[in-house]
Amino acid sequence: MSRDPHTISGNPARVDALCKSPSCHKFTHGHALILAGPSGKGGAARLAARGALRIGAGLVTVGVPPEALVENSARVDAVMISPVHDGDALARVLEDTRINALCLGPGLGQERARELVPVALEAGRACVLDADALTAYVDSPAELFDILHEKCVITPHAGEFARLFPDIAAKLAAPASKGPAFSKVDATREAAARAGCAVLVKGADTVIAARDGRCSINSAAYERAAPWLATAGSGDVLAGFITGLLARGFDPMQAAETAAWLHVECALSFGPGLIAEDIPEELPKVFRSLGV
Repeated sequence: MSRDPHTISGNPARVDALCKSPSCHKFTHGHALILAGPSGKGGAARLAARGALRIGAGLVTVGVPPEALVENSARVDAVMISPVHDGDALARVLEDTRINALCLGPGLGQERARELVPVALEAGRACVLDADALTAYVDSPAELFDILHEKCVITPHAGEFARLFPDIAAKLAAPASKGPAFSKVDATREAAARAGCAVLVKGADTVIAARDGRCSINSAAYERAAPWLATAGSGDVLAGFITGLLARGFDPMQAAETAAWLHVECALSFGPGLIAEDIPEELPKVFRSLGV
């Protein structure tokens, strides 16, 4: 994809869409809610929350089980903490309509995901589903597809994609016997049409498709190769980047494209030795290089 500082991921989105107006306040740029898992499993959600905050969400809250309140409170400052025990508690939190973007999956736990995902989706807010929020539905993907909506982004890696879309993955894996091969672009487009929302399939060639067939590739190859992104927690930060941009008002396809591009730019800026915690902290440097 282009590294032209005036475009993101090769699409018409301008970098100045990332800029904040001098007259704005925190609620102007949205309130993201990241749902976390049990005590000892909160690191992934905190990484996502840090990513959402760094990319410009005005407020970020991590919703945690009550037993994990102390652990999470001791680890974050600018990010707020709210107890979210179960689906009923999440519904009460979402009565605050200023919460306009949610992220479920990183470190959430499959049982907790099964309870919280339907409540989150029923609220109709912009929503990122990653990791456990996807794995929880591998035995019944149609159940997930029935409740997804157009404001959602799902972010499977290759293994999760194969479990959610086994027939599409089989076509992708099959050798071409005639005509053009069925590509990752074809597979992602077909998945987005089935899921009814934006789909981002992670990898060195990350492919993003909208349900209407629009598609883009964020390639981390050649001069954009960043193999050190293959580190624990990297995907959690990406989910947070997307969630933060959704909170800021980006549409799902644009949020996914922009987040994927910036994710690689942060890795290129930092270089070898990168760990997941470094990615959000590199974002201000990347923004400065882009003139944001």
